[in-house]
Amino acid sequence: MEVLKNNIYPIFDRMLSREDKESLLGQRGVMVWFTGLSGSGKSTVAIALERELHKRGLLCRILDGDNIRSGINANLGFSPEDRVENIRRIAEVGKLFVDTGIITIAAFISPNNQLREMASSIIGKDDFLEIYVSTPLEECERRDVKGLYARARKGEINEFTGISAPFEVPEHPALSLDTSVLSVEQSVRRLLDLIIPKVEIKK
Repeated sequence: MEVLKNNIYPIFDRMLSREDKESLLGQRGVMVWFTGLSGSGKSTVAIALERELHKRGLLCRILDGDNIRSGINANLGFSPEDRVENIRRIAEVGKLFVDTGIITIAAFISPNNQLREMASSIIGKDDFLEIYVSTPLEECERRDVKGLYARARKGEINEFTGISAPFEVPEHPALSLDTSVLSVEQSVRRLLDLIIPKVEIKK
């Protein structure tokens, strides 16, 4: 394996630059990283955000648990090690999109600051917007769209975030959204106010 690594020759210096791609698209790339409990509204708000950005002629890509775990991370389970590797791969894929000038929207529980800091370091802190969907546990559990909280309460799911595993509140999120108070439309408006100035290329 070491011999193979020694024969890897990056070609980054001969590839088109990020600036070239952003100029072509007429936008800057950024990572919008949603974190919060299951059922907090991460995916719902992310999908609505993507539609609004699309309406404005901005190219986006959503990454969420379902499309990642059924594909690139299909071989990973939910052990602590696999959870770290899950987020690491997501961040590496996200970085490729961001470096291509695409507004990338990630919706993952990513339950602790260490995981989110790792993702931010891989993607680049200047390109990383941490969005904390701060909907209270009681509301998330009341919604329980997938019946996961009920199963966790019965002990059928181990290490379930918010019940049998902790969730660390982000220390310095770019934005906090409580979807038990804010509508989807209100949440998206706040996100647009944050994102649009960062992705616009001044003519």
